[in-house]
Amino acid sequence: MKMTVVGCGDAFCSDGRGHACFRVEANGVVVAFDFGATALAAWRRLGFCPANLDAVVVSHLHGDHFGGLPFLLLSLQYEKQPRKPLLIVGPRGTREALDRAVALFYPHLGPREWKFEWRVEEVSAGSEISVLGSTLKAFRARHGEALAALGFRFESAGGVFTYSGDTGWTEELVEASRGADLLVVECSTADREIPGHIDLSTLRREFGRLAARRVAVTHMGAGVRARQDELTALGLLALDDGQIVEF
Repeated sequence: MKMTVVGCGDAFCSDGRGHACFRVEANGVVVAFDFGATALAAWRRLGFCPANLDAVVVSHLHGDHFGGLPFLLLSLQYEKQPRKPLLIVGPRGTREALDRAVALFYPHLGPREWKFEWRVEEVSAGSEISVLGSTLKAFRARHGEALAALGFRFESAGGVFTYSGDTGWTEELVEASRGADLLVVECSTADREIPGHIDLSTLRREFGRLAARRVAVTHMGAGVRARQDELTALGLLALDDGQIVEF
């Protein structure tokens, strides 16, 4: 497997980093985990063709994680169509939110008929589905009582990738890390606790329970970035936009 960090910033693009998007290649399949508002520009800047994307997996319906999808769909409609039907996987409400976003961003310009096939499959915690020959397992993320938020474990013949999405600390994250070749976990703040997010103190305390072969950190605010040496000392990889991780 190979992961390219298209964007690993927080909602505020702290330190100039883009919104969440991780491009994972496995056995000839290209999957994006999240597609935040800045993702399409970053995707192109890295030299990737949007039409070669096979699936997008959305952790939750905040703009920095799914807000780039209307731009992706319009790009595929009016430029180069994808080579095969595009699959979008997300929590409940994904299709409705996406339809509303396209209509809001492009009133009277959205297509009456799409030139390419795409579909949304909505999943919940505990769901397990096949994605082009690989297995995608959803687990509960803790990111607000009113929001359906998920993390994902992606298993293919080439390896296992686990992605936390945005979440506070959960036992489900520990379980999903077991045997993963790479776990990408969020760490939003350095000193203060914010509901629905992991802070550096919690990550330091709980890190030893994560059972992935390699653990990388995303969604870092400026305070966490200023203390990256602490992440390195723990053996964690602090991600940056454009970075490639092979595993």
